[in-house]
Amino acid sequence: MSYMDCRKFDLSLISANDLEDVRKVFKMKVYAKVSIGSNPETEKRTPADKHGEMNPAWNFNMNYTIGESMVQHHGTMLVIKLYCKRKFGDRYIGEVHASMKELFDEAYAYGGSMVVNFPVKKGSVNSQGVLKFSYRFGDRVSLEKVLLAEGFANWTRYID
Repeated sequence: MSYMDCRKFDLSLISANDLEDVRKVFKMKVYAKVSIGSNPETEKRTPADKHGEMNPAWNFNMNYTIGESMVQHHGTMLVIKLYCKRKFGDRYIGEVHASMKELFDEAYAYGGSMVVNFPVKKGSVNSQGVLKFSYRFGDRVSLEKVLLAEGFANWTRYID
């Protein structure tokens, strides 16, 4: 039997402020797509906020199970992309990239959880606005790879 070290990673997208108005005529309805690393299977999304426009609030929770290597080595990024929902194709607003290792190292000093604010970027430049989210890392556990393949308990899909 081989074992894999992993831990839970809980993310809560709280809100954003002062986003760029990418929609001049109608109301902005902003949602976020979240992924870890470059794995498309990790993508999750918030519902669109229908009221806040440039200052959306979601308070939306997402749960992941991640490989321990993601918090031990640089390179794995948490990517949060913001979009404005539209009938004829959603419009990109900007994104936040955060190193999983840096998030872990930061939170470790505070008992494993943090609330943070990141500037929203578009390409390599700061576009406009700030994204606020909280996150928590669970304890490290070893799981048998067989259990992972069967979708261990109600843990979400394992990401390595």
